[in-house]
Amino acid sequence: MRDVRLEWLLRTQGELVAWWQLRALGWTPGGIRRHREHRGWRTIHDGVYFTGKAALTAWQRQMAAVLTAPGTVLSHASAAVRWGFLQRKLVMEIVTRPGSGGPRYLGNLLVHRSTTLAPHVDWRQGLPLTSAARTLADLSPHLGEEQIGRAFRESLRLRTTTIDDIAEAVRGRRDTAVLGDLCRRYAHLPYLRTRSDAEGRALELYADAGKPLPELNVKINGYEADLVDGDRVIEIDGSQFHLFPDEDEKRDAAWSEAGYVVTRRPSDAVYID
Repeated sequence: MRDVRLEWLLRTQGELVAWWQLRALGWTPGGIRRHREHRGWRTIHDGVYFTGKAALTAWQRQMAAVLTAPGTVLSHASAAVRWGFLQRKLVMEIVTRPGSGGPRYLGNLLVHRSTTLAPHVDWRQGLPLTSAARTLADLSPHLGEEQIGRAFRESLRLRTTTIDDIAEAVRGRRDTAVLGDLCRRYAHLPYLRTRSDAEGRALELYADAGKPLPELNVKINGYEADLVDGDRVIEIDGSQFHLFPDEDEKRDAAWSEAGYVVTRRPSDAVYID
């Protein structure tokens, strides 16, 4: 018998459905078992079934994780990857549910519980997850200082959160001192105007040295320069940028013609104090 409500769930959840959702639709345990066996549904987590045939995508793996229990959301590294400010391939998904108690491993899932989760839940690409600021606060105790700095800058550059929201998320938490310090030191920096993390880190180096901040991404003589400091153009060359030497030479010549001294620095150099 066709169940249009199930069809809607499968469409919106990437061909995934949970036991608790089927029970809420009025399905009996026996009916679920028979339908699952007849249709060849695959069990992804205990009580979470995949009705498709292909390998799961990253999005479907995360959807399966949040379907493991009502109120479950992506958190920590899983949420940070979904927000886009952490680039990492995860060996398991990390989620948080309402409640108390320490983290537990359930198969290939790490489950945290929180009594303060409700005000900090957001949605991204159809998935429930902790807000970007809460994600940073939860994740920062598990990262080194350089990794925290990158995540902090990228979260702001990508407009997923604000300095004020991050400061609020870390208030009263003793395990987020580094993140709180970043908020205090760099609240005035225009991360929103940067086009890469390296540019954001360069701004921090200027602030740490007590120097006036350079202009960002200014067009000079037809070409956009990364940083402009007085009569100097500073280009930050990453491996993914400036792949064509002839084009770089044209840029350098145009800026020199306009009266600027051109300096090029590899992007890795800005991460070395």
